Amino acid sequence: MAEPVALAALALDAGIGWPDALYRRFGHPVGAFARLIDGCERRWNHAPLSPSRRRLAGVGTLALLLLLSAGPASLIQSVVHALAGPLAWPFLALFAWPALAQRSLHAHVSAVEHALRAGDLPQARRAVSMIVGRDTATLDEAGVARAAIESLSESYCDGVAAPLFWLLALGLPGVWAYKAVNTADSLIGHREERWRAFGWAAARMDDVLNFLPARIGGALICVAGGGGWRVMARDARLHASPNAGWAEAAMAGALGLRLAGPIAYDGVMQDKPWIGGGRAAAGPDDIRRALHIYHRACLLLWLVAGGVAWAL
Repeated sequence: MAEPVALAALALDAGIGWPDALYRRFGHPVGAFARLIDGCERRWNHAPLSPSRRRLAGVGTLALLLLLSAGPASLIQSVVHALAGPLAWPFLALFAWPALAQRSLHAHVSAVEHALRAGDLPQARRAVSMIVGRDTATLDEAGVARAAIESLSESYCDGVAAPLFWLLALGLPGVWAYKAVNTADSLIGHREERWRAFGWAAARMDDVLNFLPARIGGALICVAGGGGWRVMARDARLHASPNAGWAEAAMAGALGLRLAGPIAYDGVMQDKPWIGGGRAAAGPDDIRRALHIYHRACLLLWLVAGGVAWAL
């Protein structure tokens, strides 16, 4: 049996998440990535520079980020193996655990559901604004519920399935390199003029690293939801991202909902296509059903991690 590092890391994340006490005292590793990206962007992404030079600066930022994430992770993995030998796996799991987000994602989406059930739409908008980038101030109940479900399905890939995939494939260097790239994509991998050239490398690398995990994650959501295959196959490519649409379309099909559609960012309405052919009037019961599917999909990842540890 191979080291059950991934299974132990999943168990730690599901059991305690990233405790507030740790966050207050030490922050979170992803926060360090964000500060590095922000510093590089402020120094190197200046409007007077040509797009090619800004793109080159973005490539340099990404290279530095990978060096400072995968490098220390590789060193830690080697040292732990050298010192602990066959007993290295629990220590490696401790270093992998913060890269997963099962518990935190559940907590954020549950907060939206609870606010809607209490009839507190302003609080529901505030809660959903913590996990989406769109404008939330004018969303009605259905818009808030759809936003929460979309974030849940997409983040199942970004926050759970993809980190686990790279942890199983490449160990600590793989999972922390993925988290660094994914953080960069979320901060600078945008199409607006300010980010387009500088964030190009981060966005393209994130597309590559999420290609397989997104499709695996979408399939697991269909299995967990008992359906959604047809909608996933038909609508996954309607999303602007080459990867995010797989989990979102799978969840839309499993729930019988329409997700996405016209969305406002920074006061500008974007006419995005609908994903799924069901109801648009989502509510707290749909969020609860989506969370149940999410829990089962996470359990499937536990089975995958356990199976890999057993087979290798």
